[in-house]
Amino acid sequence: MVTIAEVARRAGVSPSTVSYVLSGKRSISSATRSRVERSIKELGYHPNAGARALASSRSNVVALMMPLRTDMYLPVMMEIAVAVATTAREHGYDVLLLTGEEGAQAVRRIHGSSRADAMILMDVELDDERLPLLRDAPQPVVLIGRPADPSGLICVDLDFAAAGAACVAHLAGLGHREIALIGEAPAVYERHTGFAERTLAGARGEAAQLGVRMLHRPTEGTYEAVAAQLARIFDERPGTTGFIVQNESAIEPLLSLLRQRGRAVPEDVSVVAVCPEQAALHASVRLSSVALPAQELGRRAVERVMDRLSGRTCEQLDLLEPALTQRGSTGPAAAPGS
Repeated sequence: MVTIAEVARRAGVSPSTVSYVLSGKRSISSATRSRVERSIKELGYHPNAGARALASSRSNVVALMMPLRTDMYLPVMMEIAVAVATTAREHGYDVLLLTGEEGAQAVRRIHGSSRADAMILMDVELDDERLPLLRDAPQPVVLIGRPADPSGLICVDLDFAAAGAACVAHLAGLGHREIALIGEAPAVYERHTGFAERTLAGARGEAAQLGVRMLHRPTEGTYEAVAAQLARIFDERPGTTGFIVQNESAIEPLLSLLRQRGRAVPEDVSVVAVCPEQAALHASVRLSSVALPAQELGRRAVERVMDRLSGRTCEQLDLLEPALTQRGSTGPAAAPGS
């Protein structure tokens, strides 16, 4: 079994320095910390969890609160959760899973116990009821998401407002002047969930600036719901030639319904999505898209937690810049009457 002394020799530091890196009791330079962490990984050192907990008064557990809602696209949530769990293990931490439906009650339960050293929360609403508790939390807290007022909180998220704006700008640049945004389920907007609201705000702002007309239609992801909304869109705006989709479950129903209506993609209409890369690549038409960086969000959230546990300063607001990749689903707008 590898010992702390062996790790110390490999890293060229004292055993006490290795202990400080593991416990976070003292501030260690980033260069020294990197050497120690590299030696730990190379030697396969696994500290005794019980001994570490006793020595540091820590549980070596991070609580993750994630949504398990039927109106949310669970594969993305699970991808983030897996990234949180694997990154936490790299730092010697386990993950305690809490369901988002427990809300403030779950936050109070963690705060009033020694079950977890820190918390990561997903499915953040603009005026989330948990925020007052989180700002006063004795443990470090990181949000995967951004509330309306992020002051006093550490947030990691995709810049969804910029993502919505990028989708509109992409379609407008191809000559599309009538755009429809197929959004998340109505309940997501009723809760004022941050990522959906921010995408919509960014898209609306860009459309207004570019002189593009845009409809927003919250949509359940079922075939019947998408069919109803598509019929409504073409009834109200028959000249619609550009679609933005922020509802992974609606992608295939939309593409199928467009084919049934004789609207070829991208010759007659263009479709761009804010969705996971795999969803864009495996759609019946390879979609132009802004990728949801689920793994990177999970990884960064854990890294911010570790920064706080080790006494290091970190960014309060860590927004990932969206990247739009053009594929076969978007093209120049067809000439009127063609």
